[in-house]
Amino acid sequence: MTVELSVLIVIAGTVLGVALACIRAYRIRPVSFVIVIYADIFRALPPLVLILLAYFGLPNIGLSLSSSAVLFVILGLTLGAFAEEIVWAGITATDKGQWEAARSTGLGFGQSLIHVVLPQAVRMVIPPLTNRAIAITKMTALGTVIGVPDILNQATTAQSFSGNASPLTLAAIAYVALFLPFVILSRWLESRFSWKKG
Repeated sequence: MTVELSVLIVIAGTVLGVALACIRAYRIRPVSFVIVIYADIFRALPPLVLILLAYFGLPNIGLSLSSSAVLFVILGLTLGAFAEEIVWAGITATDKGQWEAARSTGLGFGQSLIHVVLPQAVRMVIPPLTNRAIAITKMTALGTVIGVPDILNQATTAQSFSGNASPLTLAAIAYVALFLPFVILSRWLESRFSWKKG
């Protein structure tokens, strides 16, 4: 459950963030305003508060989601908010000459963004993006407060029966085993796609 949620959250959150940053690049004021508000709210509020609000609040408006679905949606949206701001920073940091060169070859705005600017922007922001993705996926442990059967939930249940900290220690080891490959992968991505300064 922990692995599945982590992978799905990273994919969904990253795709959402990149898509919103690209939409924002068109600088349509009302749309950009909505994106900025969404990003600011989800970056400002603690994920635990959002998880509890969604899990206990949504049924009051007739929308019931499983605990796993709530955790996926909230953490996916949270990662999406951070990813949008990170990718947007990369887009705005891309040299203006790149836009002009792409447009001079006959590419439209959208084509210039997707084929020329976005690849450079993503390459620049891989370190902060991967770090944020790892930080968000570790928050799957928050799911234990709403009964998501992840590693921490199982460990705390076992600990209540055993009366000692062994299950929690094993949970910590399991988290290291699961997330260390993510950390190693992020370091590889950083070195693989980092700009070589001459």
